[in-house]
Amino acid sequence: MSQETLTPAVLTVTEKGVSTSRFVDALRVIARNRLALLGLFIVSVGIFAAILAPWISTHDPYEINIAGRLQAPSAQHWLGTDFLGRDTYSRIVFGARTAFIIAAGAVFLGALFGVPLGAIAGFRGRWIDSTIMRFMDAIMAFPGRLLAIALVASAGGGFTSLFIALGLGAIPSNARIVRSAVLAQKEREYVEAARMSGESDFGILFLQVLPNCLSPLLVRLSLEFAHAILAESSLSFLGLGLPPPTPSWGLMLKEVTPFLQLQPLAAFFPGLTISLIILGFNLLGDGLRDIFDPRQYER
Repeated sequence: MSQETLTPAVLTVTEKGVSTSRFVDALRVIARNRLALLGLFIVSVGIFAAILAPWISTHDPYEINIAGRLQAPSAQHWLGTDFLGRDTYSRIVFGARTAFIIAAGAVFLGALFGVPLGAIAGFRGRWIDSTIMRFMDAIMAFPGRLLAIALVASAGGGFTSLFIALGLGAIPSNARIVRSAVLAQKEREYVEAARMSGESDFGILFLQVLPNCLSPLLVRLSLEFAHAILAESSLSFLGLGLPPPTPSWGLMLKEVTPFLQLQPLAAFFPGLTISLIILGFNLLGDGLRDIFDPRQYER
């Protein structure tokens, strides 16, 4: 058999071996970071709770029982009840679905507009870069939480208004991160080679340059999830989020605030849930940063 016949097979095996080796190295990096594993576990529990909420809840989250209101944790109500006698555990579980849906929508909206705007600004430069980034600066001039409050207050509570309010605040940060990464990548040799081969600027940017800019973006998106969940909880606590009786962690805190002296645990568990999820996403972001750091793979 000729050498030419053997070459494709050898290359295929080699490419698969390199890909497998990189995946194994990434697993080793994340395994060394126990805090990142803890973050991954917390986030995974939250996601599974959101998906399996109808099956793992013990009560109807909307069921009112005035006679059993503000109860302490018991075998019947694992985390107690709120001021209307609704099961706190079931409402926290369904609140996870609310939090993750809103966070996913806001992060998606921020990436949908922020990533291409930042990529075009960094790749094209000149007046296009200046125009886009000055527009991003104008958005960033407003404090993110204050901008969200203004938008939600004017549009009214609901999923759509929360998506827009939280997603709009994420656009500038995504655009800036992608722009910085594109500025570093567009000077590489493979970009010049693609230009010499006659490939269009659109193909070079979105098919070659942008895939090489995903590392810092993925880290940022994991942190954006935490920020969106915290922002939604804050807006709900202020009465600007989803309307009652929608299960929402921030709304749960708001509703039991007048009854803290009677049953402080009614606010403790929703607050603890918010803190754990935010911590989980932050720890997971640190783990992703380690995975994409080339220095972690030095032997």
